[in-house]
Amino acid sequence: MSSGTPASSGTRGSIFLETARVISQLAYEAQQFVLRVAAARCAAHAEPGSFVHITCDASIPMRRPLSIMRADAKAGWIELLYKVEGAGLRALAERKAGDELSVLGPIGQPFSARPERPRTLLLGGGVGIPPMVFLAERLRAQNRAPSGAPWKPLVLMGSEVPFPFRTRPSAIIVPGIPAGSIACMPLLEEWGVPSRLASCADFPGCFSGFVTELADAWLASLGATELAEVEIFSCGPTPMLQASAQLARRYRLPCQVSLEEFMACAVGGCAGCTVAVRTPQGPAMKRVCVDGPVFDAYTVF
Repeated sequence: MSSGTPASSGTRGSIFLETARVISQLAYEAQQFVLRVAAARCAAHAEPGSFVHITCDASIPMRRPLSIMRADAKAGWIELLYKVEGAGLRALAERKAGDELSVLGPIGQPFSARPERPRTLLLGGGVGIPPMVFLAERLRAQNRAPSGAPWKPLVLMGSEVPFPFRTRPSAIIVPGIPAGSIACMPLLEEWGVPSRLASCADFPGCFSGFVTELADAWLASLGATELAEVEIFSCGPTPMLQASAQLARRYRLPCQVSLEEFMACAVGGCAGCTVAVRTPQGPAMKRVCVDGPVFDAYTVF
């Protein structure tokens, strides 16, 4: 496979192998990093929920899957948020501006917002935050759904370690959010997208509890007409995704989740990341890498 060519016949034209150049790498508390790399083809085709399979170091043959947090097709870069776990990501954290990395992507089925449900509730937990930022940015750029109704995203994030950005009090009022829960993500605030943070670690301005509990409090404040406009999108640890699915069932809302699984090839060849999914034809095994990572929550939980 040569650089810049599609990854396989099954995904020809949508997954590309590129030699990417590191533009910047910012370090945050708790061994969290935001990596920006120049990868023009990936940036041009990336969608909220898709990910890349990245080579961390020449001495480590196995790639690592990382969700895309932002993509700028015009400038040709993608941004990745990750937390150091193991030798591979520890090596990736050592990469400097100008270094080259092999990037395979974008991979996977993305989130898809329903036009008839413009009140999108985006839930991100830990390293599940990136797709929510990407989706919020995309909805903001589109401004209005095909139905003509303006998108109304609300982003709720949870973390038990310091967030990978400097939090600040929000100036955007969100009815239904518990008093005192005022901390937000500055980038989303600048975009005019309301956000709130949750944690059990007693961080200032954060809701004390799980992000799904914060979501429950907000949903409980809505009337029937408003609930009919809500759709849930969730990415994070499996227990959080299960709680998101339970929340969706309780309020009878559609819900999409992005699953986390260990991956080897990440392009559907090894079938090492399969999960059981309910389909109209009965139970089936689906590959998280290419059949997902985004699934209808009702089919997997």
